[in-house]
Amino acid sequence: MTLVFILLCAVIVDFLYGEPPSKYHPVVYMGKYIKAFWAKRPSGRERHLLYFGGALVVSGALLFSWPLRLLGMFPDVVMVIPAIPLLKTAFSLSGLLRAGEDVLAALKKGNLPQARKSLSWNLVSRDTSDLSDEEVTGAAVESMAENLTDSLASPLFFFGLFGLPGAFFYRFCNTCDSMIGYRAGDMEWGGKAAARLDDILNWIPARMTAFLLLAAGAMAGENIMAGAEALRTQRKNTPSPNAGWTMSVMAGMLGVTLEKRDTYILSGGNEPITAEVLRRCLKIVRIAAGLILTRGGDPRRSSWDVPLGLNSGPIRSPPTGGWNTDG
Repeated sequence: MTLVFILLCAVIVDFLYGEPPSKYHPVVYMGKYIKAFWAKRPSGRERHLLYFGGALVVSGALLFSWPLRLLGMFPDVVMVIPAIPLLKTAFSLSGLLRAGEDVLAALKKGNLPQARKSLSWNLVSRDTSDLSDEEVTGAAVESMAENLTDSLASPLFFFGLFGLPGAFFYRFCNTCDSMIGYRAGDMEWGGKAAARLDDILNWIPARMTAFLLLAAGAMAGENIMAGAEALRTQRKNTPSPNAGWTMSVMAGMLGVTLEKRDTYILSGGNEPITAEVLRRCLKIVRIAAGLILTRGGDPRRSSWDVPLGLNSGPIRSPPTGGWNTDG
């Protein structure tokens, strides 16, 4: 029951206060660690870069997750006080929704430059300076679908399995991938371990999220048969083994084709990609997020007797009821 209480309070904190100041945010310090470590990388040989990148992601993931087990030394009533804000920093739902809403608001006003700016600032790493209205909207839809996994489902999945250490282990690996997991220069080999580990960690959550998006689409009155068909035929069209699952489902349910220049095309229909499409996407994401939170990040919905990673024993009492990774 402690796990449920921590999660509930963390979600409330997320919606009431959003992200903490940078000087208190663990993910900021993860980024500083990655940047400082990466600056010491060897030059030249691919094998050396590969080993160096592996040492970076493993050392950082352990450094930011393992000490959290020390919270298990304290009684639950004391442990939950730091656990709630710490868990909140491992996921971001309100920030993801706000980012999508900012793009939508700019599009509704016909302010394409502001929509591009909001998209680039909050959701994607690609160059947005010359994207058309439809491309901006499509990129926002893609990012909302993909980041539902990275920003919410995956950290809560690992929190459900391993407590705070699991959530922070995932968050460091995902942050490392977002910073060096690219096919350019030294990152081609130096970032390979981070990219592959991120793929592995997101493998189950991405597939769970895809099916929860279908359930959310049904609740929102969208075409789930088209979403399922797009999932079946289009999910392998992205370079990532995971992103295509959620993005293809969203494309099919919305009846649109999502495209990233020279990278992928996800054919879900021929409807124009307008601000209304993004509004519908946001509605689906909100419902899907609610379904994810209802599951509490625990893949074994029928049992909550999992190690919290914070205290010395399992949770004894079961409950009564049953963000920027774009390359």
